[in-house]
Amino acid sequence: MSADHRSPAPGADPSDPAALVRTFGYLELLALAAVLGVLISAAAYGFLALVSRLQSATYTDLPKALGFQGTPPWWPLPLLGVAGLLVGAAVRHLPGTGGHEPTAGLATTGTPSAIELPGVFLAALATLGLGAVLGPEAPLIALGGGLAVLAVKRPGRDVAPPVVAVVGAAGSFAAVSTLLGSPLLGAFLLMEASGLGGPMMGAVLVPGLLAAGIGSLVFLGLGSWTGLGTYSLTLTDVPHADRPDLPGFGWALVIGVAAALLGAGIRRLALLLRARVERRTVPATVVMGLVVAGCAIAYAEATGKGAAEVLYSGQSAIGPLLAGHAGYSVGALGLLVACKGLAYCASLSAFRGGPVFPAMFLGAAGGTALSHLAGLPLTAAFATGIGAMCVALLRLPMTSVLLATLLLGADGLTVMPLVIVSVVVAYVLTLRIGPSGAGASAPVVRG
Repeated sequence: MSADHRSPAPGADPSDPAALVRTFGYLELLALAAVLGVLISAAAYGFLALVSRLQSATYTDLPKALGFQGTPPWWPLPLLGVAGLLVGAAVRHLPGTGGHEPTAGLATTGTPSAIELPGVFLAALATLGLGAVLGPEAPLIALGGGLAVLAVKRPGRDVAPPVVAVVGAAGSFAAVSTLLGSPLLGAFLLMEASGLGGPMMGAVLVPGLLAAGIGSLVFLGLGSWTGLGTYSLTLTDVPHADRPDLPGFGWALVIGVAAALLGAGIRRLALLLRARVERRTVPATVVMGLVVAGCAIAYAEATGKGAAEVLYSGQSAIGPLLAGHAGYSVGALGLLVACKGLAYCASLSAFRGGPVFPAMFLGAAGGTALSHLAGLPLTAAFATGIGAMCVALLRLPMTSVLLATLLLGADGLTVMPLVIVSVVVAYVLTLRIGPSGAGASAPVVRG
């Protein structure tokens, strides 16, 4: 930007969005957002590809290279111990404490500085690549925003704070552009989490939406060119959903209450564990890694299913869970929820990542278990479980409704009334019974 246009609204009333949009500086800001959309989304795609490659290398390729016929049942123990050591060291010794602290939902104190980016990257890579139960969305938001701000805040260049905030948001939008299945859904998540409102909301969001749209195209192009896919959350085998009936609404109430109670328990336990982890960060994080591994091993040995269903964020396991629901008994699904929930608590307390995908997976598994009961079809149970658990752990009601319904396509729209009921019940009850205090407030993302 030129010296005369370092603010998006030079010479304009900062409270007038029309005056802001008419300025030449705003057009420059849109052009910058477009360029950043290409660069940041390509970097985000590379990060997700690296995480995926690390997962397959450590849990599939390495055992074979060491002479094992398959992955031994005990294999997660050393890998998650190493993950705890790396993450604990990053949190304890590197600037920025490894980035976003996940018990706070999606709350941040702003984009990380240049000196903090290596710590955020290392902690996220070890967390996601070695099996802890957290997702990539929070690290991508931080890394995308931090890289975007770094691109414009070069030494000797004075950039106005409003520009820094908008550029950081555009970088975050681009980084998560297709992670949740749609650039609009990713943008909506950031919009609701940030608490933006008022007449200036549109003018502030437009650069971010532009970056997200361009980033989505880059993700699709790189996925086609590399053959690695887009790393986007998608479901391809969704059972047909009938129109909601009275028993369905009754089950939506039950699921909302159950999700609020489970979510409050997960949050309370995670906060309790976090207080102890902070006393001796490195050894305690190693212990939490071993707890995650133990939960995965217990589930695999008890059910004969793969330990990977408990490990990782659950993003890639949601689709197979729905498609293969007939192969799960109620007992297996209940044990999956229990083991995944405990591993999630341990991961929240010590590791670095996002809370969205594990919450979605827990809701999906719990809803699938309840669908074995009378009066609750599978698709309705699946969707209401996702929506209710998301709002119980994220406290973002509208995003939770959209996550649960848009993911299921046309059938998700059919059951949307049930999802809304379960989300509202879970949200209100969560605010009444959920833990309060530091790290438990409603999430806020600040530029």
